[in-house]
Amino acid sequence: MSKPNQLEQIMQLIPKSRYGALCWFGLLAIGAGALSASGATTNSPDEIVLGMSTVLSGPAANLGLDMRQGVLAGLERANRAGGIHGRRLRLIALDDGYEPARTAPNMRQLIEKENVLAVIGNVGTPTAVAAIPIANETKTLLYAPFTGAGVLRKNPPDRYVINFRASYAEETGAMVDALINGAGLRIEDIAVFTQRDAYGDAGYAGTLAALKRHGLTNENAVLHVRYERNTLAVENALASLLYAPHEPRAVVMVGAYAPCAKFIRLAHEAELKATFLNVSFVGSQSLATELGKLPARVIVTQVVPHPLDAAVPIVEEYLADLKAFDATAKPGFGALEGYIAMRVLLLALEKIPGPSTREGVVAALEGLDEFDPGLGKKLKLGPTDHQASHAIWPTILKDGAFVPFSWTTIKQLAAKETQP
Repeated sequence: MSKPNQLEQIMQLIPKSRYGALCWFGLLAIGAGALSASGATTNSPDEIVLGMSTVLSGPAANLGLDMRQGVLAGLERANRAGGIHGRRLRLIALDDGYEPARTAPNMRQLIEKENVLAVIGNVGTPTAVAAIPIANETKTLLYAPFTGAGVLRKNPPDRYVINFRASYAEETGAMVDALINGAGLRIEDIAVFTQRDAYGDAGYAGTLAALKRHGLTNENAVLHVRYERNTLAVENALASLLYAPHEPRAVVMVGAYAPCAKFIRLAHEAELKATFLNVSFVGSQSLATELGKLPARVIVTQVVPHPLDAAVPIVEEYLADLKAFDATAKPGFGALEGYIAMRVLLLALEKIPGPSTREGVVAALEGLDEFDPGLGKKLKLGPTDHQASHAIWPTILKDGAFVPFSWTTIKQLAAKETQP
């Protein structure tokens, strides 16, 4: 017999008195807790509700707005086709301003009050640090967060944390390998500019690990400068680079688009002849808008293909679904990442035969094993593998936009740095 029916029978035995009323509410609370703990259905029979805590305001707002747009474009694709087994999907997105102190209450509201099936597409490492313990405690999936930090990639993995994208260690590793093996730079030629928080620390750790693979023995030999999150205070960091005993020829950047753009612009004005390499989190479209046609050498590693490359099947579908969702929307890397992540989640939801449960959606994602959602590359998820993709696509700033770029040409690019 189901728990709700058991509760109804017990209620018949409770006297209709003040004490009985107290018992009634107490039993309801116990019953609700039992249902939640058992991993029972968390949504209504005709609806699947997902949650998102992301940055929708402040200097990094475009990152969250793009991710939400991509997730919604994928979600509405499913709704136009009748939903998942007849159930429509809905997203509840809450603004955390890219501040961890706001993420925790957002997660509580989404999981405990809104009763979401899973949380998708949260943006940022410091906010992820606040979200992970709550996801694990409530046994609720934190899926495809927009961060490549190692804290979300434990070995063995947290059961309730599943990633889509490549890690920051993989992005910065690709940069360092290209700079040293391809461009012929020395370790001392490479500096690091990071945000002063868990995001910046994750990127710096990945860069150090890559440099150590190339022979770095003293971490203090790496020139590392930082700025405060949610600020544009980059002047001191730039001054440290300009007055360093050895002027860097490449700067690995782990920050948000606005401060990174200001740093690059000021460095260019100061005639720092360097290549600036950003991880994907920077927000390519926003960075390009900020820099315009500045003749600086700026590379961004991406974790998805170029959003205008319709030769990739899932990108072609993304462009059509984005237009159907919002005819005025412009394609972007962040939105494409959200879209692909949503499409992968839809594959898993389709495989759940009955009502969707929080445990069921984790098991369904782990059960995908090897698959290709239309990327032309095999992805993989399993009980011990909670990161679907390890692919990286480098891009370079050209005429105010980021275009595909091959690491094989980085030697010629680096050679320009020595020209007057």
